[in-house]
Amino acid sequence: MAVLEVRGVSKSFGSVQALENVSLDLRPGEVHAILGENGAGKSTLVGILAGFLVPDSGTVEFQGVEIRYGHPTEVREAGLRIVHQHFMLVPQFTIAENIALGNLRRWENPYQCAAVSEASDLAERLGWGLDLESRVDQLSVGSLQRVEILRALIGGGSVLVLDEPTAVLTAEEASELLAFVRARRDEGMTVVLVTHKLREVFDVADRATVLRQGRLVATFDLSCTEPDVLAEAMVGGPVPMASGTLRAAGEEIVRIEELIVESDRGSPAVRGIGLSLRSCEVLAIGGVDGNGQVELAEALVGIRRSSSGSIQVSGRSIAYIPQDRQTDGLVLEMSIAENILLGQSLREWTRFGILRMRQVLEWAQSLMRRFDVRAESAIVPAGALSGGNQQKVVVARNLHRVPDLLVAVNPTRGLDLRAEAAVRKAILECAAQGAAVLLLSTDHDEIEALGDRVMYMESGRLVDRLVGSTL
Repeated sequence: MAVLEVRGVSKSFGSVQALENVSLDLRPGEVHAILGENGAGKSTLVGILAGFLVPDSGTVEFQGVEIRYGHPTEVREAGLRIVHQHFMLVPQFTIAENIALGNLRRWENPYQCAAVSEASDLAERLGWGLDLESRVDQLSVGSLQRVEILRALIGGGSVLVLDEPTAVLTAEEASELLAFVRARRDEGMTVVLVTHKLREVFDVADRATVLRQGRLVATFDLSCTEPDVLAEAMVGGPVPMASGTLRAAGEEIVRIEELIVESDRGSPAVRGIGLSLRSCEVLAIGGVDGNGQVELAEALVGIRRSSSGSIQVSGRSIAYIPQDRQTDGLVLEMSIAENILLGQSLREWTRFGILRMRQVLEWAQSLMRRFDVRAESAIVPAGALSGGNQQKVVVARNLHRVPDLLVAVNPTRGLDLRAEAAVRKAILECAAQGAAVLLLSTDHDEIEALGDRVMYMESGRLVDRLVGSTL
């Protein structure tokens, strides 16, 4: 008997058909992967399972009882737990206060809440060092994801849905989480893993359901399925590969000496580092999230002041792909076209001081085709896009022209196979055409694939190799 059954579910947003007649079942004690390109309908399906979204047709039964749409609290209390792709935390609250939400009795101190104690014990088991008194808006992206996972795991539950749970974790952290998933499966829990990473799927999942353009392709038994079969089912054909051309480093574009940059808490995040970066070169910096990478990037592009040291950049144009597309990369209420226009010179898009909106929309549409941003039109709000398509809007804004310097922080986080290859190719093409590229990524495969030189950040300092690493 299936613990959860999805039958003929369809969902559209305006003229966009996000899901069309999708059916699947989840068995007790299995890890079931859901795969598909950005915009395939995965997050829409997760929203329906959580009770947030109401389908146009079809039903979802959990333990034999039909889910009441629009009642996510009831879904959670019944034992269906969701970790969403985008964070759903209150930024001004501490970790303990966020965990206590929904679990707190009247007048109870959040720090004495049983859920907080359980989350603290669980974090210790996973090896996640979290200060419960830290405010959420001061945490790194990786720490934010850990808090979300902890919130979902406390209090039990028979089905756990993880929507891109390892996108912001290092390889070691992801390995620990997947080991925890396997342990939960062995205890009888059903786990749904929404991911783009085939390595994770074959490492931990028993079956995989593939969606493409909102439709069900097939459900595969992974004990008798090859990775290439899943990859081609996701994209509808052979998977493209990123490749670059051989190039020699040119003139020096960036020189950093004895740089010290403080975190939002006022403590040093970047501790006296120095580096040089030349045109036609990709310097890739890896390491565990929260070791000063974001502060270094923000200081280099001029949005965070340094405490001491020097940064010299020759060249006028600097492109920046931040790691948090929703907070730092986009204005979600604005349209795709308006977001692409941000940071551009308006001289070519105005006439007598009036914005030529028709030309802007045509230009934005051309960039949407070039970077495969999937939406009905350029007037669609950025907040209505899937996470991967939001990231492609950020990339389109920054890479449609070759900058003198490109600073990219986890540029392919949350992207599917095709989009990931396209973004990596665009970065390599930027370098081939003369850009100096500083890539900061927690994805070891990415820094090895793209970096002409590879270094790591640890405790705010640059090192050639992480302590204890087997890389």
